[in-house]
Amino acid sequence: MSWMLWLSLLLICVLGAMSPGPSLAVVLRQTVSNGRLHGILAGAAHALGVGVWAIATVWGLGLLVSQNPLAYQVLSWLGAGYLVWMGINALRFAATPHLQADASGKDSYWSAIRSGALISLLNPKLAVFFTALFSQFVSADQTLQAQIIMVLTATLVDGLWYALVALLFSQAHLLTWLRRHMKRIEQLTGMVLIGLAIRVVLP
Repeated sequence: MSWMLWLSLLLICVLGAMSPGPSLAVVLRQTVSNGRLHGILAGAAHALGVGVWAIATVWGLGLLVSQNPLAYQVLSWLGAGYLVWMGINALRFAATPHLQADASGKDSYWSAIRSGALISLLNPKLAVFFTALFSQFVSADQTLQAQIIMVLTATLVDGLWYALVALLFSQAHLLTWLRRHMKRIEQLTGMVLIGLAIRVVLP
């Protein structure tokens, strides 16, 4: 793979990672509610999910999902269901009388990892994105080394972006303000997640 081709791939991956959506909402919620490490773990798990989609696309599975209406629909409903579940949990958390960001109220690290991975794996938009992305770079005579470079580029860019998001939003002064307004943030997050769920299932 030439440097120019790789730089084109890198730019597309960066733009894809930075686009707002349910993944960003999940990483932000983990960061604000539970802390920096939870946000980083959620972002890392999301990146691994992106890696799975990248590998699947190289193998042709991403194209199969994007061109199979039933498979796409099932994945869409699973993803939407998970978003609704997270949205309801956020609204329920906002309704609790005492909102504290102490250790006793934190989710487990495994919960952060699970939320990041599931929001990535159950997002059918990623199948379409990677099908369109890799269709520009995959060729029949492509070497295994080139495919590995492509998969690692997509995975690392995604992981680094969400790690940066977690680091920025866990700054002491910003985090203090966010936690002071935790109730409103959770309410907004819940509504956004449910709204994104509706958007996922709509054509």
